[in-house]
Amino acid sequence: MDIKLENFNKSNAQEIISFIKRKSKEIGFDRSSHPQTGALLRLLAASKPRGRFLELGTGTGHGAAWILEGMDDQSKLLSVDCDDKVLSIAREAFIGDKRVELIHENGFVFLKKQEPKSFDIIFADAFPGKYDLINESLNLLKPGGFYIIDDMLPQDYWTEEHTKNLEDVYESLKDLSDVHSVGMAWSSGLVLFVVK
Repeated sequence: MDIKLENFNKSNAQEIISFIKRKSKEIGFDRSSHPQTGALLRLLAASKPRGRFLELGTGTGHGAAWILEGMDDQSKLLSVDCDDKVLSIAREAFIGDKRVELIHENGFVFLKKQEPKSFDIIFADAFPGKYDLINESLNLLKPGGFYIIDDMLPQDYWTEEHTKNLEDVYESLKDLSDVHSVGMAWSSGLVLFVVK
């Protein structure tokens, strides 16, 4: 029997995700988060009532849709992307949802302007935060905050340079202190940190 556990709790978020998938296909964008990753994001967001969340790499909004599904009405999501074309789909998908702020900015620039210990969850799905500025990004989390990096298993579309970036990241992760972490060979490959 093929059971898709990520769909265990069906909701109206599925309509938004369907819209995002359709629009993403229209523009040829195929780098959205896996549904299993989304289900984890939803769960973690639900664990932080009145939380402040950051997504690095909005894309067309697939990951953000899952995060929003888990958030309560008092929580806030900032989602950053440097590509206005993909961000425009997320803007359309989340129109009227005051819990989310979509920011068109270079992630490196955005991260350097943030206050330490100001987020409860950070989902890193872009070069800044995933392959660069990891220590700086972890510093933005409150104690007990979650940091999630996806695509940590090799993907079919990766270049040799991308694979090298991953190897460098794994080496740098070994030196992190003041965090608990777990790597999961699940979905696209996830690494999850909790700041002490």
